[in-house]
Amino acid sequence: MITHFKIGGHLACGHKGSNLISTRELNRVKCRSCRNTDAFKEARKTQRNAARRASRKTRVTPTATDWRTAWTERLTAMAGRQRLPRGFTGQPFV
Repeated sequence: MITHFKIGGHLACGHKGSNLISTRELNRVKCRSCRNTDAFKEARKTQRNAARRASRKTRVTPTATDWRTAWTERLTAMAGRQRLPRGFTGQPFV
């Protein structure tokens, strides 16, 4: 079954009929004529921009302590002289 895009009480492609399936969910629209209309493209653009704005708000900001700092602190807290792994230049022991 072809699913049309319904906006403002009408189908975006202009088809008429009492047995046509329509939806406002953009991902479910299968009608090629509906998908090529300006109304559908604008709705898709609005949805995409809203998703981008939401993802920007939920992004994880890097914390001040990275894994190297955390590892150095952990080794420092341990008793005795602990060797740092390769890549930690300038400080052979903590």
